[in-house]
Amino acid sequence: MKKGAAATRRSEQRKLAFADNELVQTLFGQQNQHLRLLDRLLQIKSNVRGNEVILEGPEPEILLAARTLEELYELLLAGYPLAGQDVQYALRLLRDQPEIDLKTIFLDSIFLTGLKRRITPKSLNQKNYLQAIRQFDMVFGIGPAGTGKTYLAMAMAVAALSNNECSRIILTRPAVEAGEKLGFLPGDLFEKVNPYLRPLYDALHDMMDFDKASQLMQRGIIEVAPLAFMRGRTLNNAFVILDEAQNTTSEQMMMFLTRLGFGSKAVITGDVTQIDLPSGTTSGLKEVREILKDIQGITFIYFNKNDVVRHPLVQDIILAYETYQKRRATAGPARLSPRDNDHG
Repeated sequence: MKKGAAATRRSEQRKLAFADNELVQTLFGQQNQHLRLLDRLLQIKSNVRGNEVILEGPEPEILLAARTLEELYELLLAGYPLAGQDVQYALRLLRDQPEIDLKTIFLDSIFLTGLKRRITPKSLNQKNYLQAIRQFDMVFGIGPAGTGKTYLAMAMAVAALSNNECSRIILTRPAVEAGEKLGFLPGDLFEKVNPYLRPLYDALHDMMDFDKASQLMQRGIIEVAPLAFMRGRTLNNAFVILDEAQNTTSEQMMMFLTRLGFGSKAVITGDVTQIDLPSGTTSGLKEVREILKDIQGITFIYFNKNDVVRHPLVQDIILAYETYQKRRATAGPARLSPRDNDHG
């Protein structure tokens, strides 16, 4: 068995040469860290000689590594600022979707003038998400944590404000009482709901200078508020983001969707596997997928674990939870182990 396996996994070599010595340094990474990452992920070996690299390992992995390096080099030639995590994203894209061209994804960027930086999609779904936000007035981004749903929507909102495509940004999310009653928390109403809004502030301050963001919030050009504050309003010429929409009730979702005024755009994000509503309460996000699926001008983008752009462990964690939940569903309550029923 082992000898047969060894024969089918026979080691191959492939040499790649790149013309631009300066770009090659960026491609290989500081102290060849990008190559070492490919070595670890694909279980191959790389040996650098100037502007050349010799790849050694099983043929499928060598071909994938070579294509990854060649396409990343093309991105560098196009002016793309390659970062370490891009190597991992590129490898994952080319492994899962061999027909894809990395330039069509990585070069579709959002330029944030204030910070002079570009934010780029890292997966095909993320690229489709950006295109949908540009094309449609109402977009739903649904998927697990870490897939860039809120982050990319925030980047599009900040860019739209900078380009005078909207006059204000409104960021909102439901303040769901997950185990702790708001009335028992210290402080006034703003202090009670502020922890629920903290992730929106964090994303905003990652896209915009802190003082600039604070100034715009004081002037009402950027508003961060709990969903309940949207009732009775008409939101004209605004870029509106509803985050954590899985925790809206049916009534709250309808209330929010009918706030949209002229010249406005709404992006609704959420993860239907992470609902914190009381038992028996229908999630507005789950329900709206059926209600609005045939309305023109509205589109749904669905993300999955392959779109996760956080620490590599996050993707593994999501997969582990999916496997565990499927196992529990298959086993049924009578066959769960004592540990599964331990609430301590």
